[in-house]
Amino acid sequence: MSDIEQLSRDDRNMGVAVHLASFSGYLIPFGSILGPLIVWLMKREEIPFVDSCGRNCLNFKISVMVYAIISMILMFVVVGFILLGVLAIFDIVVTIIAAMKASEGISYQYPLTIKFLKA
Repeated sequence: MSDIEQLSRDDRNMGVAVHLASFSGYLIPFGSILGPLIVWLMKREEIPFVDSCGRNCLNFKISVMVYAIISMILMFVVVGFILLGVLAIFDIVVTIIAAMKASEGISYQYPLTIKFLKA
């Protein structure tokens, strides 16, 4: 049996919850990091799939924050406005892809991610 078949529906749902919790960042300051962090800390020891999803999500969201800070600095030369818009769209798209992959039982590796949390 493959790893995908061994994951229960609840395990996959918690993996999806980790990724979707990052959308709280559009409502709450630092919510894009705090949302996944809370879900990850609650379930990482019980469910290895959530541990993997949480690390991937948090690494990406911290990377996005770094890229956003760089884009804000580049606003002084105008290009930062464009970069910030592209970054926001990129964040939304890949987070949705990650949630869809988690629902299939696949731990998605976000692109352009700096590895802050290692396994």
